Amino acid sequence: MADKQAFFDYINNGYTTKGDFINLGAAMLNGETVKDAYVKVPLKTLNRHGLIAGATGTGKTKTLQIIAENLSEKGIPVLLMDIKGDLSGIAEPGTTNAKIEERHAAIGFSYEAKKFPAEILSLSDQEGVRLRATVSEFGPVLLSRILDLSDVQAGIVSVIFKYCDDNKMPLLDLKDFKKILQYTTEEGKDEFAEEYGRISSSSTGAILRKVVELEQQGADLFFGEKSFDTDDLLRIDENGRGYINIIRLTDIQDRPKLFSTFMLSLLAEIYATFPEQGDSGRPELVIFIDEAHLIFNEASSALLNQIESIVKLIRSKGVGLYFVTQNPTDVPDAVLSQLGLKIQHALRAFTAKDRKAIKLTAENYPLSEYYKTDEVLTALGIGEALVSALNEKGIPTPLARTMLRAPMSRMDVLTDDELKNLLKTSKLIPKYNEVIDRESAYEMLTEKIEIANKEEAKEKAQKEKEAARKSTPSRSSSRRRSTSNPWIKTLSSPTVIRSVLGILGKLMK
Repeated sequence: MADKQAFFDYINNGYTTKGDFINLGAAMLNGETVKDAYVKVPLKTLNRHGLIAGATGTGKTKTLQIIAENLSEKGIPVLLMDIKGDLSGIAEPGTTNAKIEERHAAIGFSYEAKKFPAEILSLSDQEGVRLRATVSEFGPVLLSRILDLSDVQAGIVSVIFKYCDDNKMPLLDLKDFKKILQYTTEEGKDEFAEEYGRISSSSTGAILRKVVELEQQGADLFFGEKSFDTDDLLRIDENGRGYINIIRLTDIQDRPKLFSTFMLSLLAEIYATFPEQGDSGRPELVIFIDEAHLIFNEASSALLNQIESIVKLIRSKGVGLYFVTQNPTDVPDAVLSQLGLKIQHALRAFTAKDRKAIKLTAENYPLSEYYKTDEVLTALGIGEALVSALNEKGIPTPLARTMLRAPMSRMDVLTDDELKNLLKTSKLIPKYNEVIDRESAYEMLTEKIEIANKEEAKEKAQKEKEAARKSTPSRSSSRRRSTSNPWIKTLSSPTVIRSVLGILGKLMK
């Protein structure tokens, strides 16, 4: 009993907060939940980023759902990446059962079913608010890193952007970018050579192949207008709850290049447009990136450096990033070192490599006199996790094996009818789902080439006409040539003509 009381005091002291917080559940000791030993995460530290990890089926998605609900209830908007398609149920209230009631009785507070304001977003042809960005908004540096270009190729992209800026040619979609790439070494090569230096056709060909590769993964649907305004992620409903924005990504699991392109552009846009928050006491926006390995596994070293830089800097804008993945080793060390909240569900040890990974994971958590971390990692049940957070002073909290509360919203997807009704009430779909294709670099260059071709054809026809005129003798010149011949002059003289007429007269007599 003394040990249990000491543990209760240890957790309560370690998770005491002066400001507002979210409650994840209650700590466990010797496999049993200690009632009222609440594991609380201060709102103040939620922009310090975090990790939710664990093997398949251990409850990672439900943990994500729990945190998103509680943030929404505190008036903090959330952005979720729904790759498996099982988060739309947030828009409908959950239902209780005996297991949920038993879980909450053990934790120390009753279960309450609620639904939350939700917006469905889409990167593809799936139903929802269309997310788009223009090529110009990416800029030459970010676009070059996404395409994994060499320094020489990146320099060409910078020249192309400069040319388009100088000539007021908007780069909106990949069609625009491909057109200007071709123009630099074909119709416009002399113009580029004079203004910016000669550009190699082999380099532009290599860039074009990278663009086509990106296009094949569906990026042509993402690049274009109308660009999504990141301020629309910050909406609050009439009850003061933050909107939970759910991006449906079920159809792009096999297109990691598109996913990483979108994520990086979104983070870069947020960093560029959100104001500095300083020590505001609560985050402005929290983003959950499910299946985070899809970003890191396919990323080049330049792209990884860009991601790491944004992760380090974006928290000053009041934005928290939470990576959800099966194994912490899926996330680069440079990113892991920036994370404040770590929620580790069970890991499975089937091979020697798995055991090494578990040992390495255990070393990333604070030491605890109450747990052997590597043993607990394989013994956690569904809906249980090891939690380590930061207190309001930025100090790591005690490691707590936690019985997590149940989600308040539905732990399942919306039906087709429920989804249609949700989409009908959306205020963003009318704003973003209209297809816009205004005049941009493609149309302007096409017109410029056509005018140049017409001028060239006209000039060529004029030259041919002049050449033909010079080669064909005129009547007057023929007449002049004939009169200048001495024999013709003699034969046509009046004396010769009179002599010929006299002879003809005599013959006729």
